Amino acid sequence: MPLLHIATGGPGWFQWSVQLDVLLLCLVLLYGYLLTVTRLRHNFTGSTPVKRSQIAYFTSGVVVLYLAAGGPLHDLADGRLVSAHMSQHLLLMMVVPPLFISGVPAWVWQALLRRPGALAVGKFLTKPLVALAVVNSVFLLTHLPQAVDLQLDSSVAHLSMHTAQVMAGMLMWWLILSPISELPRLSYPLQMAYLFLQSLIPSVFAGVLTFAEGAVYDAYAVRGEFWGVNVIEDQQISAAIMKMGGTLILWSFIGYAFFKWYATEEGDARGPRVSDVDGEMQDMTLSAKR
Repeated sequence: MPLLHIATGGPGWFQWSVQLDVLLLCLVLLYGYLLTVTRLRHNFTGSTPVKRSQIAYFTSGVVVLYLAAGGPLHDLADGRLVSAHMSQHLLLMMVVPPLFISGVPAWVWQALLRRPGALAVGKFLTKPLVALAVVNSVFLLTHLPQAVDLQLDSSVAHLSMHTAQVMAGMLMWWLILSPISELPRLSYPLQMAYLFLQSLIPSVFAGVLTFAEGAVYDAYAVRGEFWGVNVIEDQQISAAIMKMGGTLILWSFIGYAFFKWYATEEGDARGPRVSDVDGEMQDMTLSAKR
């Protein structure tokens, strides 16, 4: 849809096209969210005022979504730099979904789950092994050479695969950040194991890109050097982005889960606090007086 792309920027490499379709999508998402959590809130059962932090999270998610799919990064990824393409995927699967999950209030998710069959599907997909299989399948399928070449040739395929990555990312992060009891988070020990397993496939794929002797993606092999970087060097940079960027995000959450789990275990080991005992004694005294 060339009419939805407008060239902008400066001369040479700094030129890029504004993706009006992506911009429109982001504006609709943000407007729909703000409308839902303000004027339409009273139409939802059990709704409460949304926190400013939640609005900030969701807005940040929309901004990152546009930066990944509609800004200069899109044009760099469009047949120029594999590393830009992998940066897109990292943002779409690792950054946008947790921001969206954290930004949408619990009562919106609960309203969605009241639709016929939604809760049953959600319970099935959020089983850890099912989620692992789905997320890693989407990751592998959208990173295959044939899939990447198809994305660059077809705008429909491009949009479809980016949508699949965001949805897979939502599923992956739901087990860590879920705000509702109907589809709860994993316990902290299971979160650590789950995130560790999620990090394996991207690490293996990054190794393939690092040690490949030739171009893995034909669409990028024909463009020669860009910014003084050849195709092989670009692949190695993309592998570093996938490995280091993904690892940093996943292991940050693993570390957080570990310390939360440790704090919980320490609290249980110490037993009831003095303030808790005092409170119970006062309740018992009042009951005896009655």
